[in-house]
Amino acid sequence: MALHRDIFWVGRQWAVTAAGIQAVDQRLRGVLDIEIARLWDDDLVQSRRAKPGVNAADFDKALTVARERFPQAPESNPFVAQLEALGVIEAPVASPVLPVMKLRAEGRLARFLPQWRIRR
Repeated sequence: MALHRDIFWVGRQWAVTAAGIQAVDQRLRGVLDIEIARLWDDDLVQSRRAKPGVNAADFDKALTVARERFPQAPESNPFVAQLEALGVIEAPVASPVLPVMKLRAEGRLARFLPQWRIRR
């Protein structure tokens, strides 16, 4: 897999990108890459570090940078997750951080709606 276009750090053998930790050597075709969701999986990290030919110092630096850049998501309670999956508890649909966008153009002709422009 080619390196993601958003690169945050590049070492000799590893790079931290928007996809996670990726090997700079493209001949490996993404075999050793670690996705963002699995950065905190210690078993996977140790297995990648133990591979022959891996520069351990560069890998550790990439792991440190990636974990600072992408902090671990708070773990949810598995019991609550199971209740949500069964439909006993309703999960919130809208994010509390972002307001829901409401369109108020139903039933009106677009040519009569007020226009807006972004000024530079």
